[in-house]
Amino acid sequence: MNSNSDYHFLFKVLLIGNSGVGKSCMLMRYSENQFTNNFYNTIGVDFKTKTIALGEHNVKLQIWDTAGQDRFRTITCSYYRGAQGIIIVYDITDRESFENVKTWMAEIDKYASESVNRLLVGNKADITERREVSYEEGLELSRLYQIPFYETSAKSSINIEAGFTHITKNILNRELHNTRAVVRKTSNLRLQNRQQQQQQEKKKQEDLCC
Repeated sequence: MNSNSDYHFLFKVLLIGNSGVGKSCMLMRYSENQFTNNFYNTIGVDFKTKTIALGEHNVKLQIWDTAGQDRFRTITCSYYRGAQGIIIVYDITDRESFENVKTWMAEIDKYASESVNRLLVGNKADITERREVSYEEGLELSRLYQIPFYETSAKSSINIEAGFTHITKNILNRELHNTRAVVRKTSNLRLQNRQQQQQQEKKKQEDLCC
């Protein structure tokens, strides 16, 4: 931990999905606990930060809200690199946004790290009267891709914090596992080097005795 910071880990998380699915509203709800009905399209990318405590670790999230329009695709694709987590968002009242999840997943495969954590989110779950995608369909798709799934509502604050916390925990567990693996590998190398040195010293002594 940096003595000049208040966090142990810094994770970059991306929000991706079609334009209008509510990515910006999700980010505003999670980072500032606010919601606005004034709809606007993200221009390129925007980001906010939030620090949360998970057990004994403080994690600072740098959450990037990417534009869903095709004309910004060449800009936003560069932000996949270095991301530890990606949240794929669709609108449960817009079947096209759900069907385009496979396109967004292909972009992750193309641009992001192979080990990146993913989360599927069906947003606007409060608008039940206009639902076009069932919960079961979202769950089935998440099982197909073997990733966690939440239905959320930025307006009603349903599952927003739970979704972000879930993916953050998964990233943290992966990072801690990788850190432990490096420590074990380093320890094994040091042990091997010590054994080799002992063997070399023993051989020198045997040679001197002769």
